[in-house]
Amino acid sequence: MLDSSMTGTRVRPPTAPAAGAGTGRRSRIYFLDYLRAGLVSLVILHHTAITYGAIGSWYYTEPPTGPGASLLSLFTNFNQAWFLGCFFLISGYLSPASFDRKGPRQFLKDRLVRLGIPLVIFFFVLDPIIVYIAFSHLPASQVVAAGFTLPLTFNWQFFVNAVSTGPLWFVEMLLIFEFGYSFWRVARGGVKMQGEKERQFPSHRKIAGFILLLALTAYLLRAVVPINADVLGFPSIFDLPQYLSFFIVGTIAAQGDWLRKMPSSMANRFFIVALIASATLLPLAIIGTDVASLGWGSLLGYGTLSSAIYSLWDSTFAVGMSMFAISFFRRHFNSPGRLWKLFSQDFYAAFILQALVIVIVAAVLLSSVNLDSLPKFGLAAVIILPLTWGAAYFVRKIPFADRVL
Repeated sequence: MLDSSMTGTRVRPPTAPAAGAGTGRRSRIYFLDYLRAGLVSLVILHHTAITYGAIGSWYYTEPPTGPGASLLSLFTNFNQAWFLGCFFLISGYLSPASFDRKGPRQFLKDRLVRLGIPLVIFFFVLDPIIVYIAFSHLPASQVVAAGFTLPLTFNWQFFVNAVSTGPLWFVEMLLIFEFGYSFWRVARGGVKMQGEKERQFPSHRKIAGFILLLALTAYLLRAVVPINADVLGFPSIFDLPQYLSFFIVGTIAAQGDWLRKMPSSMANRFFIVALIASATLLPLAIIGTDVASLGWGSLLGYGTLSSAIYSLWDSTFAVGMSMFAISFFRRHFNSPGRLWKLFSQDFYAAFILQALVIVIVAAVLLSSVNLDSLPKFGLAAVIILPLTWGAAYFVRKIPFADRVL
């Protein structure tokens, strides 16, 4: 989601060779700018839903209330299944062109600047501020349970306990992937991929095989890695097979310009398969979950049958939904418009700032509002979305900020 291409999505013009990432004069892929802006907005809504009772971990949360609260968990469950994988796919797709244009040294320098600097600033500055705001409005029992002492004071002890990557764990993981890709390209003994044979778009059978392999890999990893395992600060290590494989597929797709050549009819078919899987496999996995002895975590681990079915569902949904989203935005949002400049430039900043905006709105502005979870989520969403995008716009006006964001 968050690579140097956040400041502009570019690809070779139609007259350039399709094979490889290509070099020379480049033109924008407008639909990817819009798609990533839509995905960032979905991430913001996802974390807002967790704030108001959906299953998940976040800085500030309120207990679920009202009959519609379970819908928020259903919403975040579907999001988790695909949207971050789609971000990694897009980032992988844009990496070969950037690497070919800049070379390994400048490529890595650019990644360190655009990924590393925001990560460091968030870790040491923004995250402690967000934690302090959130925990200042949480019950004392939750503050103590999290390892902080009362009264809550912004001192060195608090700072040491508070620092973390927060939602920027994604940036950290992407940075690792980008470095891995760069090392792989150097190890191959060449810089340019332009001369490689163009890769044809995969058949239905190959995509179905990829889904099955992804499901099997995810199931096996979830069987041996504890659900709450904290590996380098990554909260979603159980989805690592999806994230890594989508990034790799993205780099391969760049050699055949797959995101622009993917047949819309094929994308629609796999989207229908994803919907069918959601209507059959997901309920079957939930019904078979041993909540009494293992809890809902058995959906994502312990080697259970429910985990196997769930892995098949989320792999199917991730592929089908990502294909459909790419096809949909390519068909309907593939030209510059009034909002395009805002979306193409500010969505990285919006992603970085979303946690601060969500916590301020939820913990400070709306904490005294008495509403059930679902309507309160709706109220918060209509405030948080424009505030986050507005904050991103003004932050990028700070001198030199646009060089990083």
